[in-house]
Amino acid sequence: MAHPSTYQPRSGAEKWLDERLPVARLMHDQFMTFPTPRNLNYWWTFGGILTFILVAQIVTGVVLAMHYIPAEDRAFDSIEHIMRDVNWGWLLRYSHAVGASMFFLAAYIHTFRGLYYGSYKAPREVLWILGVLILLLMIATAFMGYSLPWGQMSFWAVTVITNLFSSLDAIVPGLGTTLVQWIWGGFAVGGPTLNRLYSLHYLFPFIIAGVVVLHIWALHVPGNNNPAGIEVKSPKETVPFHPYYSIKDGFALLMFLLLFGVFLFFAPNLLGHADNYIPANPLQTPPHIVPEWYFLPFYAILRAVPDKLLGVIALVSSIVVLFFVPWLDTSKVRSTSYRPVYRWFFWAFVVTCIALGYLGSQAPEGWYLFFGRVFTIYYFAFFLVVMPVVGKFERPRRLPGSITEAVLGHAEQPRSRKREAVA
Repeated sequence: MAHPSTYQPRSGAEKWLDERLPVARLMHDQFMTFPTPRNLNYWWTFGGILTFILVAQIVTGVVLAMHYIPAEDRAFDSIEHIMRDVNWGWLLRYSHAVGASMFFLAAYIHTFRGLYYGSYKAPREVLWILGVLILLLMIATAFMGYSLPWGQMSFWAVTVITNLFSSLDAIVPGLGTTLVQWIWGGFAVGGPTLNRLYSLHYLFPFIIAGVVVLHIWALHVPGNNNPAGIEVKSPKETVPFHPYYSIKDGFALLMFLLLFGVFLFFAPNLLGHADNYIPANPLQTPPHIVPEWYFLPFYAILRAVPDKLLGVIALVSSIVVLFFVPWLDTSKVRSTSYRPVYRWFFWAFVVTCIALGYLGSQAPEGWYLFFGRVFTIYYFAFFLVVMPVVGKFERPRRLPGSITEAVLGHAEQPRSRKREAVA
C-alpha cells in the first residue's frame, strides 16, 4: 500500500543521513504513519505480540548460551548451574522456556485469525506463505531447544522424532537409516547429536527474524486485511498506525505479559513435564513419551496412522497443507463473518485442533486412539473437502459497501449496493 512520505528531518544530521541512508524515513513511513484500516479488532494485535516475544526469546537465548555447555555429560548440570548459581539465571531460563509456550500460543491465535478473516486470499498469498514458513521454522527451533536440557523427556523425544526419518527405508532401502545416523552423528543419540541441535537452535531464531522482516514487508505492500474482509475504498477509512494502533497493540501486549507473568512467576513448570528433571538415561525409556503441548496436535496425527511411513507423511502434510490454503478456499468472500455455512465448519476445525492437542497427551489406545483418527480425518477434510466445496455452493450474506458501512451501518458516500466479489 503506497502512501506519500510525510517524514521531515529535524536537524542537519538527520537530513544528511536521510539523503544517504533513509532508515528513519522508512521507519516513520512504515511504522508511524502507515495507513491502517480503522476497524481492526484486538485479534490483529497478536502480530505485534509475536514480534516482541521473538526479540525476548533471542535476547534470553543469547544470554543462556553464554552459560550452557552442549556436552552429553554436562548439559543437564549446566542447566542446574544456570538455575542455582548464575545471577537471575532462574529468571532467564524460565523466561525462555515459558516464552516458547507463549510464542506458540500467540502464533496459533494469529493463524486462526488469519483463517477466520481470510487473510490468505489475494493479494496476500505470499504474506500467508511466509507466515506458515515462520510457523514451520518455529516448530523446528522449539524441537531442537527442547532437547537441550538433556533430561529424560528431552532425550527420548529426540530419539523418537529423529527415528521417524528411518521410515524412508520403505521408499529407498537404507536411505532412512543412513539419514538418521547422519543426524545423530553416530549410531545412537549422544554428544554429537546434542552439539548439532544446539548449533541449529542458536541459528534458527535469526533465520526466523529474517523471514519476519519479509512477512512485514509482504504485509505492507497490499496493506492490512480487516474484519469485514473488504478493501479500503478511501483514505477516510484508514488511520495512521501511530498513535492509534501502537497504543492499542501496547495495551494488548501488556495484558498478554500479565498472562506470561502468571506462568513465569507462579507456575513455570506447569506446561512442562516432570521427567525432564531426571538426567537422560538411554537405558530407561519413560512409560509415556509426551512432547511439549504445542506439538501435541501434530503428535496425535502422527500416532493416528498405524503405518510408520504413512504416519510421517500425515504429520508433514498437516503443516504443508497450510501453504496451499489460498488456493484450496474457493470462496470469493474473505471474512467468515459473512459465510454462515462455512462458519460452522471453521469452529468445528478449532474444536478439532484442541481435541487433537488433548488426545496427543494421552496414551494411543482405546477410545483415545479412535477419536484421534476421527479428528485427524476432519483436520484434513477441512482443507481438502470443506474449503473447496463449501466455497462453491455457499450463499454468503451481503457484503457491506465499505468499511464505514460495515462499522456504522451506512456508507459515507452514495454508491450502488452490489455484492462485492473479492478476487
